[in-house]
Amino acid sequence: MQDFGAAFGLAFDLILSGNADLAEIVLLSLQVSLTAVLFACLIGLPLGAATAIFRFPGRGALIVLMNALMGLPPVVVGLFLYLMLSNAGPLGPLALLYTPTAMIIAQSILVAPIVAALTRQVVADLHSEYDEQLRSFSVGRWAAIGTLLWDGRYSLMTVALAGFGRAIAEVGAVIIVGGNINHVTRVMTTTIALETSKGNLALALALGIILVGIAVAVNASVMSLRATAARAAYA
Repeated sequence: MQDFGAAFGLAFDLILSGNADLAEIVLLSLQVSLTAVLFACLIGLPLGAATAIFRFPGRGALIVLMNALMGLPPVVVGLFLYLMLSNAGPLGPLALLYTPTAMIIAQSILVAPIVAALTRQVVADLHSEYDEQLRSFSVGRWAAIGTLLWDGRYSLMTVALAGFGRAIAEVGAVIIVGGNINHVTRVMTTTIALETSKGNLALALALGIILVGIAVAVNASVMSLRATAARAAYA
């Protein structure tokens, strides 16, 4: 118990002292996850909105696929990307394996279906509510996508935050394609796993505390945005 208490004390010391290694790991984690969420939104927002508004053959199958991919196993994504990016793979000449770029790609693949599926639901609800108004103003379907995305911006911000929460907590895929290389691809989740196995509980606990703090901040932001959206709806 004393060792456990001492580890917590050292963990807080690392956080409060602004330990350079700790800061480097946290900053890389944020950089990778935020970039991945940005790319996932660039793909998922228009895809989800278009699926909600347009009617086309195979639409039902696409919706089922998007919903199914929300639970895509991270290690499967990691394995697939490893095969693609390895020297024997088709993308091997790009030399992306064991780089932050590979980790961003992995997280983007995991987050994009979440963003697309949730965006489809948000835009579908708005479209059913405003369809007659859009028709009365002769707003085309492509223009309607932009209108509804803007109208649902608060809800879509919560979608992006949910995607960020998924990305920042990822370990399976990023450790396969990133390799957990010190000062290169070491992020919070992979470092926690490594340092715990080494018995370095202070660093692992410090990163765990920060990770939990980020999760709390994300959830608080989601609640705040929902409240803002509710006030805007009744304004």
